[in-house]
Amino acid sequence: MSDILKLDGVDWMKLAKGAGIAIVGALLTYGSSWITGQDFGTATPMIVAGFSLLANFIRKLFTSAAVV
Repeated sequence: MSDILKLDGVDWMKLAKGAGIAIVGALLTYGSSWITGQDFGTATPMIVAGFSLLANFIRKLFTSAAVV
């Protein structure tokens, strides 16, 4: 860990990764609430299911990357 107010490359990468995870999480939360409220006609169930799969895939990418 670095001294107070001194950040090295590793610290900046950790900050960027944490910010990226927070931003993607917020976007997925907003997107899921928006998409479930839309009316796409008969395609609505398929679009909502597809978005759910996409959200789960993105979550898995971030969780797998965090373990490594």
